[in-house]
Amino acid sequence: MKPYLKTTPTRDGFFGDYGGAMLPPPLVPHFEEIAAAYDEISNSADYIRDLRYIRKHFQGRPTPISYFKNLSKLCGGAQIYAKREDLNHTGAHKLNHCMAEGLLAKHMGKTKLIAETGAGQHGVALATAAAYFGMECEIHMGEVDMAKEAPNVVRMKLLGATVVPVGEGAKTLKEAVDSAFGSYMGQADKALFGIGSVVGPHPFPKMVRDFQTIVGLEAREQFFEMTGNLPDIVTACVGGGSNAMGLFSGFIDDEAVALVGVEPGGTSSKLGEHAATMTYGQDGDIHGFHTKLLLDEAGEPAPVNTIASGLDYPGVGPEHAHLQKIGRVDYTVADDKETLKAFYELSRREGIIPALESAHAVAYAMREAPNHPGKTILLNLSGRGDKDIDFVAETYGFGE
Repeated sequence: MKPYLKTTPTRDGFFGDYGGAMLPPPLVPHFEEIAAAYDEISNSADYIRDLRYIRKHFQGRPTPISYFKNLSKLCGGAQIYAKREDLNHTGAHKLNHCMAEGLLAKHMGKTKLIAETGAGQHGVALATAAAYFGMECEIHMGEVDMAKEAPNVVRMKLLGATVVPVGEGAKTLKEAVDSAFGSYMGQADKALFGIGSVVGPHPFPKMVRDFQTIVGLEAREQFFEMTGNLPDIVTACVGGGSNAMGLFSGFIDDEAVALVGVEPGGTSSKLGEHAATMTYGQDGDIHGFHTKLLLDEAGEPAPVNTIASGLDYPGVGPEHAHLQKIGRVDYTVADDKETLKAFYELSRREGIIPALESAHAVAYAMREAPNHPGKTILLNLSGRGDKDIDFVAETYGFGE
């Protein structure tokens, strides 16, 4: 059989039944231009050389794998390991695709990067890329998220980005995407929309996944070198799903490795009180692609709720919907309470403060470890928690 990554998606951007590009006519030629440019540079020795240089000498890759000895002892059962994307420059996995998108934009002759952001990590990463490449940067962010993630708002502004507050609707990630797309439509000749996850119209779900595969490729080699085996379970949090697709990509053809996506369970299973699209959603269209969505009674994207701003999206990357449908990836939830507990435990037991998004994967590993004695769990610690500490301390205290 041909490797999964070489055969998926199709040329028109479908992962099985999901994906595609449903665009207003004025944007069609711009997305066709992006797809053609990506086809060219993805096989260009010059582009690959430049990206490798950036990853090694600017981002600090490869990031290591850490064995969580103390957490494993606390939980019992499986031994817990983590791919340390929190040690990537800017503190999360997002820079992996943002630097690549910036390099693509330069190749295309663009002078500006535009994007949405939820927790602010994508915004910080894209602002970093814009500064590196000498480009303008415009970041749209919901006002609720701006209040929760104030340190990242400061970082974006220090990096030279224009941060556009979004006050419509729930004032979170979906509305930020809507706002950013609206702005991009008037600037598409000079700007590239640096989509922040494996979502959006084709070619972005494929592009962002491909740029994030470095996480899984490194992790597979590193874990085997450390242990002599592949992990039994590989897990990551899922909002849009870029950090998960990055890690899963390294193991997707290894049938003996279980892949598990962990969604935000929020405060309950009631619609509007979680953001668990894969668990409770249904097929639908959002932001120019077909995927699974959380829908209200009127068939519109439903309100979502999660402690982690980076996961508060009512949809999910189309590849995740496909992987669930074919049975390759299982999806579960971690609620706010167990996520917060994982946030505190990892900080105290291992000296690592995780992003609240990543703490969902930590929570799953802590919950499942006792059920898998003699096995190993590798999670993606997709970001560090510097951005969350003020919000956690002010809202929940210090976990004593």
